[in-house]
Amino acid sequence: MGIVSSTVLPTPLDIVIAFQQLILTGELPSHLQVSIFRAALGFLVGAGLGLVFGIIVGFSSKTEAYMDPSIQMLRTVPHLAVAPLFILWFGFGEVSKVLLIAKGAFFPIYVNTFLGIRGVDSKLFDVARILQFSRWKQVTRLILPAALPSILLGIRLSLGIAWLGLVVAELMGSSEGIGYMIMDARQFSQTDIVFVGIIIFAVVGKLSDSFVRLLEKRLLKWRESYTGTH
Repeated sequence: MGIVSSTVLPTPLDIVIAFQQLILTGELPSHLQVSIFRAALGFLVGAGLGLVFGIIVGFSSKTEAYMDPSIQMLRTVPHLAVAPLFILWFGFGEVSKVLLIAKGAFFPIYVNTFLGIRGVDSKLFDVARILQFSRWKQVTRLILPAALPSILLGIRLSLGIAWLGLVVAELMGSSEGIGYMIMDARQFSQTDIVFVGIIIFAVVGKLSDSFVRLLEKRLLKWRESYTGTH
């Protein structure tokens, strides 16, 4: 209705037109491809290490005593606090961006894997002893399947944090990616393009979360749990 300036809040039509123009020029697909690659690589590095460390610490109380306090301390350090340090160490290249994303993705899956392993019902181990399970069978057929719901929850949370890390990484210093596109649009007061970038982050983030939820349904068919009232 023209009450609010389009610079402050563009109309939905303005956003759709900006979206179409960015696609036609090839700018949006190019930036999106770069951002997805960065997020995926950072997630794989961070979540992979988080899973490994979560399993190691979860299985050993001695390792927990040595490693967990330091990891928990690092978990509380914000992205924005370490971003300048990563830039000083690794420059403005891809390494610093990927590592910043990996830092965020590491902790949710580490914590959930650790808690999932420690939360396995001790009665199951009595059953394992009766069935004469070896240590390897206990791990593969008892502990990890029982911890799988927590591990998958950690993966979902890690994916979300990876996107947050991506935004910080691309806003701190980048020449391509959706975060860069948003920063560039802000400098020229192109609010419609800023909204396009925000919507892209939201949609891709939701799609990745839906993929993990689908994975949960496939892998956790055996589990009977409360699904809510109708």
